[in-house]
Amino acid sequence: MKTAIFRNRILKAAAALLCVSLCFVLSSCSNAKHLSSGNDGAQLTVVATIFPQYDFAKNISGGTASVKMLLPMGADIHSYEPTPKDIKTIQNCDLLIYTGGENDAWIDDILKSMGKKVPATLKLIDCVSTVKEKQASGMQAEGGFLGKSSDDIDEHVWTSPKNAITITEKIKDKMCSLDTADAAKFKANAARYEARLGALDRSYTKTINASDGRTILVADRFPFRYLAEDYGLKYYAAFPGCSGTTEPNASTIAYLTKTINTKHIHYIFYTEMSNHKTADAIAEDTGAKELLLHSCHNVSSKDVSSGADYISIMEQNLKNLKKALND
Repeated sequence: MKTAIFRNRILKAAAALLCVSLCFVLSSCSNAKHLSSGNDGAQLTVVATIFPQYDFAKNISGGTASVKMLLPMGADIHSYEPTPKDIKTIQNCDLLIYTGGENDAWIDDILKSMGKKVPATLKLIDCVSTVKEKQASGMQAEGGFLGKSSDDIDEHVWTSPKNAITITEKIKDKMCSLDTADAAKFKANAARYEARLGALDRSYTKTINASDGRTILVADRFPFRYLAEDYGLKYYAAFPGCSGTTEPNASTIAYLTKTINTKHIHYIFYTEMSNHKTADAIAEDTGAKELLLHSCHNVSSKDVSSGADYISIMEQNLKNLKKALND
């Protein structure tokens, strides 16, 4: 389903790698410090591909490590193309944290080409139990498996706070193994952060269990399967989580409109960095109100300057879910 979308990305990444390979070969310095024997005054360098793992690592670091995000602030991961600078950043880091799966196939290709001088890595999909991507009833079919699971892993594992706790623990362990001199700091920071994530998890459980309804409708891509399954939400949506299109056909609009009317749904959700076309069309036809359900794929510079992080975004999501489930 997503193969065609990312084939071009892999080819471009390979071309970009050729642009930086000479610098890589001629470099006289080791590309990764791997500070397990002591930090000798150097910072552990962590590179995260997208915002969730960047925010998790930053909270674990507490300023002790250098934590960078590869995806530019405000960019859409579905249209992101790696640059030679991005690939060099990967080559020079100590730890690369990425989601894994078909979406990140280009990263696997880059790492294979680096031979023995590869940084330590951690895939989010290796941190938790995963499920196959599912095209639920009403979703605009792309792969011909409507209502069934595809062969692709649903990669949006961070959208559940329960998973976020496990992922944070795994990132902490990896950072401690690479920088034993600062391990105590990482462990203390992770413990504080996991306590906050635990409180978030309990808030989700309590709020959703006390709600009048359990059904939501997302008139957009649906990267929230882990969230829905962990907290008992039923859902309808326009497109799968990594759909190559967000242009709805008439049958998709008709199905979701009928669902809103028959299920008496008063709010419809859209995702961040969306064009809102599907949500706007359905809202106009039904009178339902629109709310944001943020997948945390990325944030804008404005969001960051206002203090947005994974926990604050998920707290706002919970407020919007509470409103939708109780009206």
